Amino acid sequence: MKDILSGDLVRLSAFDPEEIAKAYFNWMRDSELQRLFGSEASALYSEKSETKFFEKMVKEENPANHFFSIRKLEDNRLLGDINLDVVNEWGSRDAFVGLGIGDRNDWGKGYGTDAMKIILRFAFAELNLRRVTLTVFEYNPRAIRSYEKAGFRHEGRLRGALLRDGKRWDILYMGILAEEWKEMNP
Repeated sequence: MKDILSGDLVRLSAFDPEEIAKAYFNWMRDSELQRLFGSEASALYSEKSETKFFEKMVKEENPANHFFSIRKLEDNRLLGDINLDVVNEWGSRDAFVGLGIGDRNDWGKGYGTDAMKIILRFAFAELNLRRVTLTVFEYNPRAIRSYEKAGFRHEGRLRGALLRDGKRWDILYMGILAEEWKEMNP
């Protein structure tokens, strides 16, 4: 049986708040990355404050939330992180997913798509979820294509919800259902 947390290019590993904080301290100096990760204004934080943020996040972690680091299979290098937040564990069995590849030199190489495929396998085969949803900014076509490759479908949009550089952008909702994932992964 294949390792459920490994793909073709990357593997998911335990989330180490100290390690990820150091990486984010360096990655978040890139304002383009900040604009892809969040809707708030770009800001810089110290390594100490990044560490406190991630330690608090893990300390207050709900058992229904799953945080992983993304590592390159070839050399075990930290590429980013991915999290699956189960919204209703026993009712509708839905979750939101968030993904980030930190260094722009690693963008467009398939690492994010591979990590997303792994987390979807975890969500549907291991956790027996029914739906996984995400949001993405309209101005991030690379991520949109990646999510489509992983099987996500467009489900809706918040029109003009985000102001960037004097222009209004939509926030897109994308989702995948368990049966759609199973069709892609017989």
